[in-house]
Amino acid sequence: MSEIKVLSTKKLSAIQQGLFHNANISLKEYNAISIDALPFKCTNEIENAIVTSQNAARILIASKVQFKNVFCVGEKTASLLIENDYNIEKIAINASVLAYFIVRNHKNDSFLFFCGNKRRDELPEILTQNNVSFTEETLYNTTLNSRRFKNDFEGILFFSPSGVQSYVQENSLENSIAFCIGNTTANEAKKHTSNIVVASQATIESTIDGLIRYFKG
Repeated sequence: MSEIKVLSTKKLSAIQQGLFHNANISLKEYNAISIDALPFKCTNEIENAIVTSQNAARILIASKVQFKNVFCVGEKTASLLIENDYNIEKIAINASVLAYFIVRNHKNDSFLFFCGNKRRDELPEILTQNNVSFTEETLYNTTLNSRRFKNDFEGILFFSPSGVQSYVQENSLENSIAFCIGNTTANEAKKHTSNIVVASQATIESTIDGLIRYFKG
């Protein structure tokens, strides 16, 4: 039986790498994107903050910004904020779900939406369409690190829509299966392939587990 070769579009920890070694799967990895924080300072407490990524959460924590209420996307993002004593008002599985929650329950409140330069449109569009007051603060730039690979991979791990965009700049998904951390990433991959497996939970470990189960049963 030929060796199964897979690619991760994010460099993994030693423990995560070991999962592939134990399953006898050949792993190649690189960072498909780079995150660069932008200068940011806020001395006043923010009433209602929207945080939809771990990158934004880390920058806000490092900046020691104070919030009264945080509305966030993803358990990992929430965990980072909770560990640093922030009050989480709502955790949603994706930005659209969070936006509709805000529309139903906090339509008359104002929000500060912290995001990256490549943030998706769903949340701001839903809030705008429903006349919810908000402003945006761009905390970081996402740069696509395009890289061409000579050989195809049976499976490719994707952890963000930007990771998909970066990979397909120089490569095709025609002969690979895309293993995606969540539906937002999967929707980006669907533009290029129908061979997609979505992780049962939005974590790196669950995405890896889905790949190993697929190839090893």
